[in-house]
Amino acid sequence: MPSLNHLQISFPIIQAPMAGGATTPELIATVSNFGGIGGLGAGTSAPETIKQNITDIKALTQKPFMVNLIVLTEAQSRDFDCAIPDWLADYYKSNDIEVNLPKHPAQKFSEQLQVLYDNPVPIVSFTFGVVNSEQVKRLQQLGMVVIGTANHPNEAQAWEAVGADAVCVQGVEAGGHRGGWLAESDADPLGLLALISQTKNCTSLPLIAAGGIMTAQDIKAVLAAGADFAQLGTAFLATDKSGVSDDYKNALVAASQGKRCPETRLTRLFSGKLARGLVNGFLNDFAKFDNQFGNNANLPPYPQLNAMTTPMRAHAKKHHDVEHLSIWAGQGVSQVKKEPTTELLKRLVQDL
Repeated sequence: MPSLNHLQISFPIIQAPMAGGATTPELIATVSNFGGIGGLGAGTSAPETIKQNITDIKALTQKPFMVNLIVLTEAQSRDFDCAIPDWLADYYKSNDIEVNLPKHPAQKFSEQLQVLYDNPVPIVSFTFGVVNSEQVKRLQQLGMVVIGTANHPNEAQAWEAVGADAVCVQGVEAGGHRGGWLAESDADPLGLLALISQTKNCTSLPLIAAGGIMTAQDIKAVLAAGADFAQLGTAFLATDKSGVSDDYKNALVAASQGKRCPETRLTRLFSGKLARGLVNGFLNDFAKFDNQFGNNANLPPYPQLNAMTTPMRAHAKKHHDVEHLSIWAGQGVSQVKKEPTTELLKRLVQDL
């Protein structure tokens, strides 16, 4: 049975599996063919889409790649038990945006997981929760390496307990959604270097470092700190193989060139779960309704709020309005470049 450390890759680089269409088959295959590991963010995708993406990736590369799923309970993916917040409803009304919520707030995790049982891939990773040991064992028996995500050492220990092969430790610097699920991971968010150190003291799992990594120097720093691999997301978003919109890419590049404030913020406003993105009009206008840490009674939880803000984000994308898009980005956004994916990869492996 393969392990992460025994995969035939040339460089300890993983392209983060970002959901929402950012991780195209072409991006994943480019990274894997170069000698790293490409990652598909499939957590918000329908089962048939996941299956097609896996087929497309396998047609483009024979090298190892990863598929990531979001762990949700049956009730979380099935039920809307909260109303749209008044401030969001007022926004829709004042901007004449039609709101038709889906029947369910998210895809059914068990059906997504079944796609992987039926279509094994080299690596599978999970975020927002932990699966059970029987699920881990079944995936491993099918030849898949299993990776968990942790924002806190206790979450890494939970993944070790169910038999995972490795854990991605995601520091507070990371863009997009925080992958942890325990209260302590939100109560005192840890920076990446502290998280690596603390996790190494309490688990024996190989560690994948994520959060603010943008350069070859950053990669060397996390490897020196004890990580086995470096995972990068924001660095890939403005490259040619990324699937985000041109408006998204241009906002990131503007932030890196000083044409836009590069400030990022942890917020629950877009989805109900803490995520880091570029500060824009939406985050500023509705900041008083945000609740970044602790009691989250003011906002519907993920995935309900995520579904509720989808009409806003779709309207913004259609009208090229980056002030109401979720421009997920890590704290290293000032170093983003709009360039071919292969050029980024060449810079990242310098002197490794």
